[in-house]
Amino acid sequence: MPGAENMLTDVMILNTAVADFRRADFDFADALVGKGGLAKCRSADAPAYSQKQLRGWIEQGFATAGGPGNTAPLMAKAGLNVALGVNLGKGEYDGLDAQGRFFYDVMAENGVDMSGTYIHPALPTGTTYIHATAGGERGGIAYFPGANDDFNFEIHKKTVERLRPAILYYMYSGLSQRGDANDGRDLADFIKWARAQGCVTIADSHTLTGDPAALIRSGKAVAEYRLLEPLLGELDLFFTSSDEAKMIENTLRSPKDWASVDEQKAIVEFLNYLCRSYWTDERRTRMFGVTVSNGAYEIHISPDGKISQPVKVESHFMAGEVVDLVGAGDSFRAGLLSYITRNLDAFRTGSMNFGEAVQMGNLFASVYIKAPLADRYKSRSYEKMLAAARSDEQFDSFEQMEQALG
Repeated sequence: MPGAENMLTDVMILNTAVADFRRADFDFADALVGKGGLAKCRSADAPAYSQKQLRGWIEQGFATAGGPGNTAPLMAKAGLNVALGVNLGKGEYDGLDAQGRFFYDVMAENGVDMSGTYIHPALPTGTTYIHATAGGERGGIAYFPGANDDFNFEIHKKTVERLRPAILYYMYSGLSQRGDANDGRDLADFIKWARAQGCVTIADSHTLTGDPAALIRSGKAVAEYRLLEPLLGELDLFFTSSDEAKMIENTLRSPKDWASVDEQKAIVEFLNYLCRSYWTDERRTRMFGVTVSNGAYEIHISPDGKISQPVKVESHFMAGEVVDLVGAGDSFRAGLLSYITRNLDAFRTGSMNFGEAVQMGNLFASVYIKAPLADRYKSRSYEKMLAAARSDEQFDSFEQMEQALG
């Protein structure tokens, strides 16, 4: 197994490259997914906007880079070597379609290695249309996977072998027809292969199926979460949101009346359940967790087989107004992985400060969701971020926090 000294890349992120478009006139998204809902739609049903129109919206500032765009530049700006292995659509903008050109350029401009790009000859770059609403109401989010749906592990294995990442991050289980094939076993096999190459592995689950609150209340199983059954046993790292944890529980165990359940007890039991069910006798460090509105819970196991108690790490960075919650979980993982990468040997031996790693995730997420959409990739000193994560200081405003981070 390669050692850390043989790794060329700190973190490599695979799969869900997407351009997110936000406009007030995208009310068709509400009609597709329900008001405030979110869903994966068929690429064939995508609205027939021309490439010229999409390019115009990009130039007018109506687009942001989603998926790895919520994570990769943040880590690169914190000093990590970050690479992507993604599918983008073929087109007339220097070989890419309008969405793909935008995604590629934003990543490259922010120091992300894009040499792992596969240009799909037939399918467009993944595109999300978000109904931007006034008054804080959540609009519909309609995702059309395009080239992401045809994610080929064999193609991207070559990039992993070439770039030799210390951490391999698959984003996301549940959103790619080919990536999720064989009931999730293809992805689980790929993650197992990546661990054999020496990578620490992490994957997200993301299920776009209508209104999450309604699904949680219904107690219904969500088919896409069954893809986690072969995957969870292979991952070194797994963090999910509290809402997704409830849907995973409804699917993999049994439905609960969540309105009558104490959330903290439910999260602790959920994490203990994952450990009992998916952590085998392999002697390696693993860390799972659940993010909540004011922090995150984590549980970990060391190579000696000792399992910690689930612990909540409350965020010190709650000051300031949220600009946009999209990407909160992704940016949390950017902070978490930045810390783990800088402490990789300690992670592997189980001696890392796991709570501090989570606090770094809390900090990255807070800064990201409170920053202006056009200024989310600001360069920040990792050392200053770490000092803030280690401090007990409670900031009174976002501006004060920004000043402390330099």
